[in-house]
Amino acid sequence: MPTRERKEEYFARLEALFEEHTQMFIVHADNVGSKQMQMIRIALRGKGQVVMGKNTMMRRCLINWSEKNEESGFAKILPLIKGNIGFVFCSGNLGAAREVVMKHVVPAPCKAGVLANCDVWVPAGPTGCDPSQTNYFQALNVATKISKGQIEIINDLKVCSVGERVSPGAASLCNKMDIKPFKFGLIIRHVYDNGNIFDPAVLDLSDDDLANKFCAAVRNVAAVSLAVGYPTLASMPHSLSNAVMQCVALLAGARSTYSFEKAELALAALPPIEDAAPAEAAAEEEEE
Repeated sequence: MPTRERKEEYFARLEALFEEHTQMFIVHADNVGSKQMQMIRIALRGKGQVVMGKNTMMRRCLINWSEKNEESGFAKILPLIKGNIGFVFCSGNLGAAREVVMKHVVPAPCKAGVLANCDVWVPAGPTGCDPSQTNYFQALNVATKISKGQIEIINDLKVCSVGERVSPGAASLCNKMDIKPFKFGLIIRHVYDNGNIFDPAVLDLSDDDLANKFCAAVRNVAAVSLAVGYPTLASMPHSLSNAVMQCVALLAGARSTYSFEKAELALAALPPIEDAAPAEAAAEEEEE
């Protein structure tokens, strides 16, 4: 158990980080070794700081901080403190810190009972095993054949899906085939930014993606506003454009000589009134 002095030191450090930062990642640290954690801490220097600890201590520190700083939004992460989690306090660019976290992963073999973080496949092809081991593959329901003096798997075989527990048979087969399908590291589960909590997938959005989504939303607002006849900033340009078109249509239909700046180009494309009148009279004569 930590001593009282170490607890106070931990609380002071965590509160200082709450004071200095407004952005952070909530990360899961399952299957992350101490050496790997050390490499992540070193790589994050200047970009962020990793803080791990017991959930009870993290909650208590956060509760104390929130009571003294009621305007702070950090209290929103209290429900997220469960499981083997930690904080990565970011200094500046969230994308840069995320790249460092995602880069530092290590390959790992299949172990029975481990939660798969990806689909696990055993590829078709030669196994390097001699025919005497055919019974092993038959026991695992793996379709094989003998080719060039060794066992060959006929079809690609999916032995585990993402989110499932690895079975003993799947672990044994992957280890026998020397397949290391998993990559373990810190997994960013939530992003905190100035009182807002969102999914890390949001960080994949580029400026162009955000601009396109904003434009699509503005178009939807404009369409609804025009349909219900309620003016908004999004619909006003369209309303004015429609009004101009109606005015031009009215002038053209009335054969008026009146014009205004926005209508000049459209009216200039129409035939002159004196030419239009004979054409209309000729059309009436042909009908008679």
